[in-house]
Amino acid sequence: MSDKTILVVDDEPHIIELVKLYLKGENYNVEEAYTGTQALSKFAATKPSLVVLDLMLPEIDGWEVCRRIRRESEVPIVMLTARTDDIDKIVGLELGADDYLAKPFNPRELVARIKAVLRRTSSTEHPLATGRPPMEFGNTRVDVDRHEVTVGGQEIELRSKEFDLLIAFAQHLGLVLERDKLLNLVWGYEYFGDTRTVDVHVAHLRDRLAQSTVNIQTIRGVGYKAVLTDDQGLGVRDRG
Repeated sequence: MSDKTILVVDDEPHIIELVKLYLKGENYNVEEAYTGTQALSKFAATKPSLVVLDLMLPEIDGWEVCRRIRRESEVPIVMLTARTDDIDKIVGLELGADDYLAKPFNPRELVARIKAVLRRTSSTEHPLATGRPPMEFGNTRVDVDRHEVTVGGQEIELRSKEFDLLIAFAQHLGLVLERDKLLNLVWGYEYFGDTRTVDVHVAHLRDRLAQSTVNIQTIRGVGYKAVLTDDQGLGVRDRG
């Protein structure tokens, strides 16, 4: 039996039973919850390695469950929904979900995504580590080993993927990075999502770097490029 526990949250018992069947077939431990309240209680009690989270839950919806989990943990979250609207996906990604799957889904695909997310997030060594001293560019300093970023000497908090994006931009300062390239660098070659994921996380990173001399520019139809600005130029920044 695996040492990894998956918390499956859905208000439809047949969905949970189906997912449990396939996950246990891959030797994962499985915990289950049918409401948002149960999900938060089970999460606190079991400390799962990953959460499969339906959005349309009774008592507390999946968005709020995700938001509360993210306040205290970076545990991977794969969201499920019966709706196919892009806005659901965007909101989920903005709240910190790692992947997203629309119902009805193939349980084998869900298991494959879970495995891929766990591989990306379980490595003890940072995938973008350079083995060099902290990187400094403009008024911004990135220490990979300490997982710290400072702007003008003040530490700022970044989520895991925002931190990884910043490292990728720092290592390619002044170069255009296509969205697919950023997906490969930050999410890994096995990521099943689309490039909207990159756009959402770049938007959040820009907000975090509001006082930084690092400006992430949008290259229309291609991707992004990080450049340095002077302190006087901070008022005019690319928000594309």
